[in-house]
Amino acid sequence: MTCASCVARVERALAKVPGVVEASVNLATEAATVRSDPSVSVEGLRAAVEKAGYQVGEVVEEGATRVSVESIVARRSDVWPIAMAVVLSTPLLLPMLAMPFGADWRLDAWLQWLLATPVQFWLGARFYRSGWKALKGRSGNMDLLVALGTSAGYGLSVYQLFRHGQAGGAHLYFEASAVVITLVLLGKWLEARAKRQTTEAIRALQALRPETARVRRHGQEAEVPISRVKVGDVVVVRPGERLPVDGAVIDGESEVDESLITGESLPVSKRVGSAVTGGAVNGEGLLLVRTTAVGAESTLSRIVRLVESAQAKKAPIQRMVDRVSEVFVPVVIGIGLLTLMGWGFVSGDWERAILDAVAVLVIACPCALGLATPTAIMAGTGVAARHGILIKDAQALEIAHAVKVVVFDKTGTLTEGKPDLVAFEAANDDHVSLLTLSAAIQAYSEHPLGRAVIEAARREAIAATNATEVRAIAGRGMAASVQGREMRLGSTRFMHELKVDIAAMRSRAEQLQAEGKTLSWLADVSDVPRLIGLLAFGDRVKPSAAHAIRLLQGQGIATALVSGDNRGSAQAVAAQIGIDEVHAEVLPEDKADIIERLKTGGRRVAMVGDGINDAPALAAADVGVAMSTGTDVAMHAAGITLMHGDPALVADAIDISRRTVAKIRQNLFWAFVYNVVGIPLAAFGMLNPMLAGAAMAFSSLSVVTNALTLRRWKGSAL
Repeated sequence: MTCASCVARVERALAKVPGVVEASVNLATEAATVRSDPSVSVEGLRAAVEKAGYQVGEVVEEGATRVSVESIVARRSDVWPIAMAVVLSTPLLLPMLAMPFGADWRLDAWLQWLLATPVQFWLGARFYRSGWKALKGRSGNMDLLVALGTSAGYGLSVYQLFRHGQAGGAHLYFEASAVVITLVLLGKWLEARAKRQTTEAIRALQALRPETARVRRHGQEAEVPISRVKVGDVVVVRPGERLPVDGAVIDGESEVDESLITGESLPVSKRVGSAVTGGAVNGEGLLLVRTTAVGAESTLSRIVRLVESAQAKKAPIQRMVDRVSEVFVPVVIGIGLLTLMGWGFVSGDWERAILDAVAVLVIACPCALGLATPTAIMAGTGVAARHGILIKDAQALEIAHAVKVVVFDKTGTLTEGKPDLVAFEAANDDHVSLLTLSAAIQAYSEHPLGRAVIEAARREAIAATNATEVRAIAGRGMAASVQGREMRLGSTRFMHELKVDIAAMRSRAEQLQAEGKTLSWLADVSDVPRLIGLLAFGDRVKPSAAHAIRLLQGQGIATALVSGDNRGSAQAVAAQIGIDEVHAEVLPEDKADIIERLKTGGRRVAMVGDGINDAPALAAADVGVAMSTGTDVAMHAAGITLMHGDPALVADAIDISRRTVAKIRQNLFWAFVYNVVGIPLAAFGMLNPMLAGAAMAFSSLSVVTNALTLRRWKGSAL
């Protein structure tokens, strides 16, 4: 594909295949993403693309890693046609450059023809092939414009040569056609080299995968290809080696560098029980790791897929460009014909008319228009990934720049998410019974408060008691049967709904809440609801939380805290880090309603969370931001994932979004300006074909180079 018109043609061809729901084509990566019914075959899609005049290089099923980006760009970067075109075109161009200095280096007319012909029909054959396929598909593209323009100049020169020969001294324009083709080829080669840099993030991530792993089986160590490692295998990772798999440390202790995966600059301490990620670099200790994920299910593979997905998908602003490109080429051909007829009939100088029409066709090539958006998105998502910010789709990247309110969950997002049980007080002073019953209910809980109860029971050496009929009640707490008693453990709201009288411990509860503690109550509801006692939990605020809020406020963004915890705990955290507004004791389903209310007045709202209960709010927000330290459900619901749970990365994500959108707008402005200025200049005879070709090549290159300046972006996280 060569321009935005090609993108439109391929998308139309794929969309016409019965069963295709959506087809999106990216010019920068030369990849098509197709969503279809199961009945649609790969062969049918391939046939549709080939009928439109293109070739399918590689087909990758959903969930696999795409590697075609590098191979396609590498093929495009072949330099020999450009070198050959330069060698053949330079002797044609030099006499023209020498004329202003009074030198007459004009070549023999037949020698000019001999040099220009291979450039036109051998090195330029790709333009004829692609242009012909576009015509057969009843559309136009950049190659058609180049083929028409250079053929007109070449044909005029051949006509003059045969009509006047050497004696007539007629001016020939072989140099114009040959140099235009050379410049277009050179421009595409430079553009391909620049585009290659936008895919560096993916290639850097792919390079993190070791080819082999040292596996210990039946007491023997053997180095095997990574494809033969299975979940459950024990992998030996020596000091300085890259971890080949995701897993859990079962022996050893070391510092692990995860910077290329999470963006975290400092090595992370790993010991028995710690989770490790494939692609990270082991420090000075020997680690034995039990494999938990390999291949497409590994963290690294999921990261690569997320980045690829963002780069393949189309930003909303690109749809406007696609609509323009569909009519662009036919309009330009029409302007070229008007230029030809106008100059021909008005001045009678048909040679001049042909050259001006050629210049119109050449300068109007819509390459820059097609590259303006995808190159900026590729560069933006790539640099974000290197800083631990994974952007799932281009829409999230584009919308994030307009965010005016950022809403945070509390536990695990602004706090460490590892609360401790700091107090447990029984209504009848039987503290051991209170903790025993609570630990039984929470025995299999994955909730942070549940784990804190289990840990406290272990510290107090309390014997385990079995609970039956254990179930979670969303946003309220837990229900279970313990020792024949119906127990309920949960929030103050839950107690009120159950008609449990908590008046006896209300003053103590208010004191703990004022200190920012989170409360849970235990009640026996077997007969008359009766309070057993209360549990108080404390959670540390993340060191970077206050810095994150200051960064957002510095960007003119309001902040809010939405939490299911009690108001005292939520307000204590908000006051500590400077959040603007607080919504406490909120049920999971109500979080989404608060997001909707904050959207009033057309404000864009981002939601930051890490738990299953945050998923509805993440989906309701204009932009969902998930912590990778949280649940998979939250990450699936969010458009942006922060790889190492640092809330300061939220401001960085918005900043890179703003810079990327600014680059898109700059690129589109310059792409349109080149055409708005260049086409009239060419039509009025103020631009010769060679200058038009140079301007066209420069426009594409400038757009890609402007996008690449995003790679210099530095985050502001601590």
